Amino acid sequence: MDLNADLGEGFGRWVLTDDVALLSIVTSANVACGFHAGDPATLRRVTALAAADGVRIGAQVSYRDLAGFGRREIEVPPEELAAEVAYQIGALRVFAQAAGSDVAYVKPHGALYHRAGRDPVQAAAVIEGVQLAGVDTLLTQRGSTLDLLATEAGLRVVGEAFADRAYLPDGHLVPRDLPGALLGLSEAVAQAVSLAADGVVTAIDGTLTTVAAETICVHGDGPDAVAVAALIRAALFERDINVEAFS
Repeated sequence: MDLNADLGEGFGRWVLTDDVALLSIVTSANVACGFHAGDPATLRRVTALAAADGVRIGAQVSYRDLAGFGRREIEVPPEELAAEVAYQIGALRVFAQAAGSDVAYVKPHGALYHRAGRDPVQAAAVIEGVQLAGVDTLLTQRGSTLDLLATEAGLRVVGEAFADRAYLPDGHLVPRDLPGALLGLSEAVAQAVSLAADGVVTAIDGTLTTVAAETICVHGDGPDAVAVAALIRAALFERDINVEAFS
């Protein structure tokens, strides 16, 4: 099972994610590309660290929304969104290649992740941007609109699940503004083990829900992100589940 985290989520003197600690634990790094967080110096630093640690580098693309951390839906014309997605990937690729690595995959962030997961127009724009940048792999939730359209377009889709977010019975995430949307440390570890071992989560109403995943995400901006990631990795090891980059 691959373990990914959102990294490089800072800007200037503002630092949100503990990139050094998380890179010693995870196998894939979703690096913010400057639109919701991240600046050139941060992109360069995080890609160099990831390359040195042998961690796979992914572009975490978003709406242009620094003030809202990319968690607000913004109406962007499809052709503009496709260009902005490609632009973000290209910026990260410069630093990844300079560090002796490359951008291996793309993962939308925040509002763009969820909008593209249900809106075929926005999903198609994301896919166009990914293809324009020459990347062939996309991380998203299985069964989403983005998953289906990306597969049709010939991209490889890696199914993603979340350790630290609660699920609805239909397999969607509980919206962040609702009670119980974010899981505590012990709940997140238990959910990650359940996902990796059995492919199921206990939804917010107590029912078991199947969630297909090749990679599990820990949100790097959470206050316990490092502890959650470390405990998940240890718990998976105890269950004889290898933590390794998706093949």
